Amino acid sequence: MIKASWHKHTLIFDRPRGTSRGWFKEKPSWFIKLEDEKTGRQGIGECGLLPGLSVDDKPDYEQMLDHVVDAINGQLPFPVLKSWPSINFGLEMAQRHFDNGGFSELFPSAFSAGESGIEINGLIWMGDPKTMKGEIAEKLDAGFTCVKLKIGAVDFDEELALIEMIRKEFSPAEVVIRVDANGAFSPAEARDKLNRLAAFDLHSIEQPIKAGQWEEMAALCANTPIDIALDEELIGLHDFASRKKMVETIKPQAIILKPSLIGGFRDSDEWILLAENVGGYWWLTSALESNIGLNAIAQFAAHKEVEIPQGLGTGQLYTNNIDSPLEVEANKIYYRRGKKWAIPF
Repeated sequence: MIKASWHKHTLIFDRPRGTSRGWFKEKPSWFIKLEDEKTGRQGIGECGLLPGLSVDDKPDYEQMLDHVVDAINGQLPFPVLKSWPSINFGLEMAQRHFDNGGFSELFPSAFSAGESGIEINGLIWMGDPKTMKGEIAEKLDAGFTCVKLKIGAVDFDEELALIEMIRKEFSPAEVVIRVDANGAFSPAEARDKLNRLAAFDLHSIEQPIKAGQWEEMAALCANTPIDIALDEELIGLHDFASRKKMVETIKPQAIILKPSLIGGFRDSDEWILLAENVGGYWWLTSALESNIGLNAIAQFAAHKEVEIPQGLGTGQLYTNNIDSPLEVEANKIYYRRGKKWAIPF
């Protein structure tokens, strides 16, 4: 008989981390655990909710986890989880872990076998110019060939100066630069800011204006000097029809897939199909999960045979992350088969 339970683990950042939506000092995660009481076989999945951004950031979140666990244990009917994407993803992850027999077998590949790494971007968080400049230097010294800067919360001219600093030293062939505005620009100013950013040969900009302004975003995507990648725009669209309508209205150059925010692996596959149908491309990014969720997303990326840097470098942000075989070396993340998992629950 399979027994289900859930466990909470609050992740503590090594220092406050800033975005245009505010500052993070900690992040809660919940974990669904499946266990065969006879054989001891387990499956663990992370419900990686992001407070203030996830559509399932609701007061009754833990009550829904109780419902899911009770349903698995045969005590209640199973709930519909479409509007609970992080829980849906956690359950999907736990089931795949249970069925496939281990953390390294979620999506078997050369990555999960420890034979190759996945190229990732180095993430530069928002902060004062001096701090951001130091972070940029650290990432470049570490060997990253793709960096992503979060912009939109400090003076725009100062942000341009930071980008210019990179570009003066490294050509686009040497270092790829991505920026993420998290919807910080107004539609009225976005065109001018995109043009100014384009002077530095950027790879892309994520979500220049707030989500939900489909016509304004479509106009930007139709005539942009930089590829626009949709991120927050995907959140909260739970059915195929609404997803299709959004993608066909905006016709983005790219989309960002964060499985915890959009519902999991199957939902990611649906978004990939829709983006590619309008000529778009995509990449995967973690949503500040622990190493359990990060491992699942990395294995999914490897299974998809991704060829561009992914946003999977967030595992080193916490002082109390779950010890795992994941390791970042230079500009790649690896699954080191010789290292062990240390699950605290």
